[in-house]
Amino acid sequence: MLFAFICKDKPGHLNVRMETRPAHLEHLNKLNAEGTLKIAGPFLDAEGKPNGSLVIVEAADIDAAKALADADPYAKAGLFESVEVKPYNWVFNNPEA
Repeated sequence: MLFAFICKDKPGHLNVRMETRPAHLEHLNKLNAEGTLKIAGPFLDAEGKPNGSLVIVEAADIDAAKALADADPYAKAGLFESVEVKPYNWVFNNPEA
C-alpha cells in the first residue's frame, strides 16, 4: 500500500534543512534502492526556497509508514512543524499500474 508524507517545515528552519540534506538524501537513496520510495521532493515557497516535503512510499500498513517518516533525518533534526501520513492511491501515470 502507498502512503504520502506531507511535511511542513518550521518557519525559519531552512538552515536545518540544508545542514541535514546530505543525511536525508542518503536515507531516501536507501529507501529507493529497496524499492520502498516511489516519489519525493520539496514544496517551495513564493521565492522558490524549500519549505516542506512530499514523500510517497510503499509500506505494509500505516504504522510501518509512520515508522519510515519518523526515521527521516529531517524529522529527527526537528525540521518539521507537522507531518501528515495518509494512505495514497496513485491513479494516473503510475508506472506499475
